[in-house]
Amino acid sequence: MQYRRLAVEGAVEFTARSFPDDRGLFVSPFQEAAFVEALGHPLFPVAQTNHSVSRRGVVRGVHFTLTPPGVAKYVYCPRGRAIDIVVDLRVGSPGFGRWDAVTLGEDGFQAVYFPVGVGHAFIALEDDTVMSYMISGRYRAEHELSVSPLDPRLALPIPADLEVTLSERDRVAPTVAEAEARGSLPDYRVCRELEAAFLAGPTG
Repeated sequence: MQYRRLAVEGAVEFTARSFPDDRGLFVSPFQEAAFVEALGHPLFPVAQTNHSVSRRGVVRGVHFTLTPPGVAKYVYCPRGRAIDIVVDLRVGSPGFGRWDAVTLGEDGFQAVYFPVGVGHAFIALEDDTVMSYMISGRYRAEHELSVSPLDPRLALPIPADLEVTLSERDRVAPTVAEAEARGSLPDYRVCRELEAAFLAGPTG
């Protein structure tokens, strides 16, 4: 498995080798050894897995979790194709407001690690695009926040030829500047401390 550090600190793209034969193929989209080599620690304890299906043009995000508690994610696209985007929403981060994107799909076998506190969005490029997540915390609706994927400050790479579909939640989401003014964005130092704490595991 190969890996590449993204422009947002702590985010990493992984690309797995596939093994096709006359039956089909085999691929391992998460491999601990490569993850540890890239990040210096094992994957977080998985609290939940998520699965979404989207038609072409659906944009989900930019979503993030109230921090604390904060969550980290490992995201893979087993069917279809999507532009997967990580946005640095951690106030105080040297890269605050920066984003990076990876095209995920069933032909490239990439996955992306999202550290605590960053925003996540994706753009479905094909019908029936499936996104599969491992996450470090359980879903709680009151902890789930968002900023607008159409924020001109971000200028996310939404293809001009797509007929974009957004949820009502994402349609009315604030801009990054508005969310920062409200005090709802994660703090960079707190994110780093939380990530270190859950990677260390329980004590006592």
